Amino acid sequence: MNLLLLGPPGAGKGTQAARLAHRYQVPKISSGEMLRDLSLRGEEGRQIAALIDQGQMVPDSTVQALIWDRLGQPDAQSGFLLDGFPRTVAQAEALDEFLRAHGRELTAAVDLDVPEEELVRRLARRRVCPQCGSSYQADPGTPGEVGRCPRDGAVLDQRPDDQPEAIRVRLGLYQHRTKPVLDYYATRGLLRRVEGDQTMEAVTEQIQRELEPDLHGGDLGR
Repeated sequence: MNLLLLGPPGAGKGTQAARLAHRYQVPKISSGEMLRDLSLRGEEGRQIAALIDQGQMVPDSTVQALIWDRLGQPDAQSGFLLDGFPRTVAQAEALDEFLRAHGRELTAAVDLDVPEEELVRRLARRRVCPQCGSSYQADPGTPGEVGRCPRDGAVLDQRPDDQPEAIRVRLGLYQHRTKPVLDYYATRGLLRRVEGDQTMEAVTEQIQRELEPDLHGGDLGR
C-alpha cells in the first residue's frame, strides 16, 4: 500500500497515520516531523525553524530531498504512508515522477475533511511533548494550562505555529496551495474523502472502509 494522508493543519493526520501504519504494517513518513528534526541542526535548520514558527512553507527542494531519501530506505520498499506530503500540485507531480522512476504508483490519497472552526479550536488547544513528539489536547476547562506527557513526564509545550496568528497563516496557505492537490488526485480517481470531525476510532474505521476497494486482493505494495 502506497498511501497519502492529506488534510489541513489540525485535521488529525498524525494520529490517523500512526494507527493506519500499524494496521497495514508500513512505515509512517511525516514531512512535518522530519522538518522539525532538521530545524534543530545548523544554519539551514535555523532558517527552516523560522519558517515553521511563522506558519510558512519550507522550499520544495528541501522537503523533497528528505522524502526521496526516506522512500528509498529498505523498510519503505513494500509500501509507505505519507503524512502531510505533498502540499502543492508541484510536489504532487514531483512525487508521481519519483514513483514512476522507481516502478511504483500510489494506491490512494485520503483527505481528512474538518470544518475550519474545529481546526482552529484543536490547534489552539494542542500541546506537544518535546521528548517523544506525542500531541495532546489541553483541558478545555483550564485554557493554557500546561500538563505533562504521560509517557515520559516531560512538560508539554505549545508549538510556535499553533499560536493564533500562525494558525491563520497556516490555514490560509492550505486553502491557497494545498486544496488544489485534492483536485489533482480527484481527477485521477485516487481521492478518498473522510469526515475528520468524528471520534478517532470512527475516523479510522471510515478510512479503512474507503480503502477496502483499493486493497482488494491484498495487493498492498503496488
